[in-house]
Amino acid sequence: MVDFDERIPIYLQIMDLIKKKIIKGDLKGGDKLPSVRELALELKVNPNTVQRVYQELEREGIIVIVRGTGAFVVSDEKKLKEIKESLAGERIKNFIKEMKEINLSKEDLDLLLSKYWEEVN
Repeated sequence: MVDFDERIPIYLQIMDLIKKKIIKGDLKGGDKLPSVRELALELKVNPNTVQRVYQELEREGIIVIVRGTGAFVVSDEKKLKEIKESLAGERIKNFIKEMKEINLSKEDLDLLLSKYWEEVN
């Protein structure tokens, strides 16, 4: 079960979860996603929420929905790389914004990143 953040729409959090699974390699190009009902039961959310997730992921070109067969992760390596870079970019921008809010210089941030990069494994 996933602990959802009340401040962020659930469908966006589920989209993010699926994108992370793709980036980590838990889901690969061509893999079939769970049915709408299966994923809704697993996450304890309304099936309409999962349906919206799948529609949005298809609109973004991340999955392909084949009527009567299911939803599949795209096999386009270029698209999968774009997903990774986009997700990383969003997080980096938010992180940098937060560091600027506490008046941390780029030089100090570089030092801290080097220090904590080795610690986090």
